[in-house]
Amino acid sequence: MYSHEIDYKIIGEDIQIVEIELDPNETVIAEAGSMLYMEDGITFETKMGDGSQPDQGFMGRLFQAGSRVLTGESLFMTHFTNRGVGKRKVAFSAPYPGTVMPINLANVFGNTLIVQKDAFLCAALGTKLSIHFNQRLGAGFFGGEGFILQKIQGDGMSFIHAGGVVIERTLYNETLRVDTGCVVGFEPSISFDIQRSGGLKSMIFGGEGLFLATLRGSGKVWIQSMPISKLVQRLSPSGGQAHKEGGSVLGQLGNLFED
Repeated sequence: MYSHEIDYKIIGEDIQIVEIELDPNETVIAEAGSMLYMEDGITFETKMGDGSQPDQGFMGRLFQAGSRVLTGESLFMTHFTNRGVGKRKVAFSAPYPGTVMPINLANVFGNTLIVQKDAFLCAALGTKLSIHFNQRLGAGFFGGEGFILQKIQGDGMSFIHAGGVVIERTLYNETLRVDTGCVVGFEPSISFDIQRSGGLKSMIFGGEGLFLATLRGSGKVWIQSMPISKLVQRLSPSGGQAHKEGGSVLGQLGNLFED
């Protein structure tokens, strides 16, 4: 099934949304609850599955939707269709502040993109979403967010959400090590694994974490500067920012002398 050809506009800078313009009978699929606003003439329907294979039958849709539960997403997706006589707009916002990445799957290696399990926002009808298990043992044991991923396939526009600033890198038979959780997505030609960050001293006192995500091969990768897991950790009472406002020379060692 060919994807619908949709027009779009990214609105905002630090906290972005995507506004999609649909011709009559064009459809965009989105995660449940991501719709921000829609114009008159747009109708929506909650369905089990992405609609990329309309003849797959109930059991096929059930299996596809069930695999989404493993990624922490809803069992259902929402399909927005323009039933009016002219162009109509519908907009989507991400669940937390960040950047919306428009990616044309026709320009991606193998028409396939591998993304973190919570990265997908919306896409043109015809886009297929499925679960992707990382074959690397290190990703399974040491990087839970890198073990179960999402696979996005198609030939149209797909929109991915990332936290903070997004950096796109192209590797040419190279290796790139990234803080775990900061990898948004990568082409299937890239090998993804979780490996130990360094020696024992660096692991304990370096502050960079015990493990790093390792991307190796040739292809494109996308990196986010502030994933939601890191943001929550930094803002929590016991997070990395908890004692910076005090300005103590002793830093956290000063807590040892508190009552």
